[in-house]
Amino acid sequence: MLRILAFAAALLAASAAALAAPSACPQHFAGGDAPDLLNQRLAAKTRALCYGGYAVLHSGVTRTPLYAAERLTRERIVATDAIKRQGTFHADPNLPRDERAELSDYARSGFDRGHMAPVGDMPDPKQQNESFSLANMIPQNPESNRDLWSDIEAVARALARRQGDLYVVSGPVYRGDRIERLNSRVLIPTHVFKALYDPVTGQAGAYLVPNAAGDDWTALSISQLRDLTGIDVFPALPPSVKDVAMPLPDPEPQRRRPQVGERR
Repeated sequence: MLRILAFAAALLAASAAALAAPSACPQHFAGGDAPDLLNQRLAAKTRALCYGGYAVLHSGVTRTPLYAAERLTRERIVATDAIKRQGTFHADPNLPRDERAELSDYARSGFDRGHMAPVGDMPDPKQQNESFSLANMIPQNPESNRDLWSDIEAVARALARRQGDLYVVSGPVYRGDRIERLNSRVLIPTHVFKALYDPVTGQAGAYLVPNAAGDDWTALSISQLRDLTGIDVFPALPPSVKDVAMPLPDPEPQRRRPQVGERR
């Protein structure tokens, strides 16, 4: 199974100070508990940000989120269908300049500014614009972002609509001992994950997607995701739920057949 490898040389050199789980916006987290950082190397220069539609833990080392957390309800998804996508990519004013990504970092890079909490999950213009913060972005392969990853986002919305309630945590994964950067500043993930917890069935699981073109994805249990990333995305769940991956819907049948109102 997947092994935890070195996060990045810069991260190894960073402070290993412990980070308390953010709690300023518990409404976005399953059981009100924010994800736990079990690998304390991840904790360097982290800042928790709370927005109307999502919460993010931002790393000033990677200049990306470590995760973005959302609660999707049927009412929220219905509301997103009633409005057009709007918002402008922007550097996050709540982050120090030396820790945040800038628009210039992504310019002509060949990578998309990939949402972790997607604009298609946001039910009003204010929340949509907040989702365009670069604190919510990773450098993402354009084909993956616009096809497979977009389909996985649509799967999460469809599941929330059907079940009525769903907790989602999304974030980057850095595997290997040589991690590249945009503009010598923003770390480029090797993979991206989206973890789902369905409180109706009491099941959870995660998609793991290479940050590359193609249709490949892997289903993980929450425990496997924890071992891979060093992050327990759903700390409130019992081991019996974390250890077994829920049956995840296959995103492939949705390819290039978006439902009316679906947006990345």
